[in-house]
Amino acid sequence: MTIDVYKVVKKLIGEVDPIGETQTDDERFENLKAMAWLIEKLLTDINDVAYRCKNNHQYSMKRASEFASKFITDLGIVE
Repeated sequence: MTIDVYKVVKKLIGEVDPIGETQTDDERFENLKAMAWLIEKLLTDINDVAYRCKNNHQYSMKRASEFASKFITDLGIVE
């Protein structure tokens, strides 16, 4: 499933690598900005789970918090 979601997002956003042709690169730059915006939103959602559930004693919520926190830390993002 994860690969399918990735493929769908890539198809929706489009190519992001510049090729040295102004018109194409302008479009790809907009795609790159859209991708960065999406990643920022997704990281915010993950960080919110880490923060909101960190002191919870329910197993499922604590597990989600620990996973999210480790994910953010492994990316090198300081809380």
